[in-house]
Amino acid sequence: HVQLVESGGGSVQVGGSARLSCVGSEYTLDYNCMAWFRQAPGKEREGVATIDMFGNTNYASSVEGRFTVSRDNAKNTLYLEMNNLKPEDTAMYYCAARSYTVLGGCEGSQGYAYGQGTQVTVS
Repeated sequence: HVQLVESGGGSVQVGGSARLSCVGSEYTLDYNCMAWFRQAPGKEREGVATIDMFGNTNYASSVEGRFTVSRDNAKNTLYLEMNNLKPEDTAMYYCAARSYTVLGGCEGSQGYAYGQGTQVTVS
């Protein structure tokens, strides 16, 4: 079972940028899907971005055009570049990995293994 460790969170000003990283304990190419989820206080966890082993990406509409997900399989690392941050982006951000696709895609939350999360606070 893969271990995922996130880093890069912290306090950011409105309109600012941050870059999250996630290092996996196993070869990330073993995981077809990698993703970022987030959970704000009092809200359910939601998907932010996904990337498959070929580099195809998908974003939540709330972050489209502001966030960029990427993966470096040689370094077993997943990234999330966040720009033009808004207060509503404040949440615990979780890295996740799944070995299979569903209907050819990485959407949904079933089957993902999660890291422990890193807090991002925008104010």
